Amino acid sequence: MTFHLADSFPAALRSEWEAVLRVEDDRERRLQIEKYLDRGRGDCHLRRPDIGTLVEDALRFRHSQWYGLLAWVVMPNHLHFLVEIRKTPLSKIVKELKRYTSREANKILRRTGAFWCEDYFDTYMRDAQHQLKTQRYIENNPVKALLAREPKEWLRSSARFRDENGILCL
Repeated sequence: MTFHLADSFPAALRSEWEAVLRVEDDRERRLQIEKYLDRGRGDCHLRRPDIGTLVEDALRFRHSQWYGLLAWVVMPNHLHFLVEIRKTPLSKIVKELKRYTSREANKILRRTGAFWCEDYFDTYMRDAQHQLKTQRYIENNPVKALLAREPKEWLRSSARFRDENGILCL
């Protein structure tokens, strides 16, 4: 799953990102969107420790109740996470996570209005290899975006909870 902030594609910078919307191939368009998100446009509210931690804590709160949390990273203007769906439908997970975090983040920011973009991206994991590749992508995102040298250095990521064998210890 990928969520991004409502202002991560600023209207004032439309010339930077409008070509991405015209990419016809879905996979290529998604790659271009993720590349643009890594540039850190918009107010990047998730960079703030209080808001980044709020989002990470909310994501971890439902672990083992609604889903099995397999990997995550809170970037300055977007969030990636990988979950194993259990009984709770994905639509409810998305709705509740966005609802709670938007309300609480807007309180902290003393503002109203959209916090998250209405849309989100999800991908079905075909097999264990696809899942491992996705986990690595998620945890390496801060390195790829030149925000950290090693995945474990990024404070709001599952990488810092992995033991020496790569097992997530929550």
